Amino acid sequence: MSQSIERRTFLRGLGTLMALPVLESVMPAGVRAAAEASKAGAASHPLRTAFIYTPNGAIMPRWTPKGEGANWELSPTMASLKNVKSDLQVITGLEHQKADANGDGGGDHARATATFLTGIQARKTAGADISLGVSVDQVLARQVGNETRLESLQLGCDQVRKAGRCDSGYSCAYQFNFSWRDENMPLPPEVDPRLVFEKLFGSYDKKESKESREKRMRHQNSLLDFVMEDAKSLQGRLGYTDTQKLDEYLTGVRDLERKIEHAEKFAMEMPDVEKPAGIPDGYRDYIRLMYDLLVLSFQTDSTRVASFLVAHDGSNRSFPDMGVPDGHHHLSHHRDDQEKINKIAKIDQFYMEQFAYFLEKMKTVKEADGSNLLDHSMIVFGSGISDANRHDHHNLPVILAGKGNGALRPGRHLVTKQNVPMTNLYLSLADRVGAKVDRIGDSTGRFDLV
Repeated sequence: MSQSIERRTFLRGLGTLMALPVLESVMPAGVRAAAEASKAGAASHPLRTAFIYTPNGAIMPRWTPKGEGANWELSPTMASLKNVKSDLQVITGLEHQKADANGDGGGDHARATATFLTGIQARKTAGADISLGVSVDQVLARQVGNETRLESLQLGCDQVRKAGRCDSGYSCAYQFNFSWRDENMPLPPEVDPRLVFEKLFGSYDKKESKESREKRMRHQNSLLDFVMEDAKSLQGRLGYTDTQKLDEYLTGVRDLERKIEHAEKFAMEMPDVEKPAGIPDGYRDYIRLMYDLLVLSFQTDSTRVASFLVAHDGSNRSFPDMGVPDGHHHLSHHRDDQEKINKIAKIDQFYMEQFAYFLEKMKTVKEADGSNLLDHSMIVFGSGISDANRHDHHNLPVILAGKGNGALRPGRHLVTKQNVPMTNLYLSLADRVGAKVDRIGDSTGRFDLV
């Protein structure tokens, strides 16, 4: 195999660089040897980590599985996860004490979002003197971020609010941001799929105006049009398996481009009026598109650390297309009203179905040694509230998916004997990434994942 092939990690064309997935034929010799070793049990793949958040807790009796350890059953809320059950660890008994009032009064939704990745009590202020702390994704990004083009990736499906007064006197910065670089600097999630796509493939310019971007996109061909000549040249020198893998990858990228273009075309055709709050068009497709981009970011090793704020806590989005015209937040204060509980359960199932879509897609992405992307990932899915009717921040709904390069043991329901800080789990995940940290937020030690 020639050196020119071995060093290929991008397709090139007319100033465009397009990241390639991991192909055995283009691995450097040392990496290829390590991949062979992995078949005998040694880990050699990049370890990807993502943190995913859904709002307003859950109907916990319908969310919590029956049974413990390896002898467990998916709950009604988790029914859509049946195809990935063996890749899951459901953890019952984790808490975020710093999301409690602790003398600060109301504001549980703002604290829930802010505390989830930090384990730190947010300073109660609606002004510019916000103060929180470093989130776990950024702790990991500091360890592995220099190994990829993007140190980390922040995604969301709610428009960002960086200032203003939100929940009970808390700055909107706490409620609408998930990732924090330091105590005063939130990292706003990117909510535009086109901009995420361009970040992944190097054509992103944060200074470009919306009007300029729309004009450019009207006259720009598909990214693949620029690199197809290089792709055809490369395919002619790949083995059969890698040829198939590259073809599937390029087809997937083309499909993703078409989804984004369709969404943009629809958006441009909409009248210039403010959409009703809580009733966005195509919310399911929007979430899945962002999940597709998250898969792509890991598949191309563009980043190894990501966060996805699917919706901020306190979200009052409605779901009329599935018979829930009421706002989610309003419903969550159900006061044991069975009709409201049933509606919330539908919303819980909706968010779980989108998560199942993401995990199943991760499993379809095959690595060079025959394993899949989920095997080499650690995916935390959860909420900073359990029972939203009471604003509980203990016994949180949490799932840890993936095998973590063999460092995790999925396929079980772990139940703690007493409430354990969520940040203890983060410390254990940091160990597996190789980050040398003694404490994250209010952690008291490592969570036992053995």
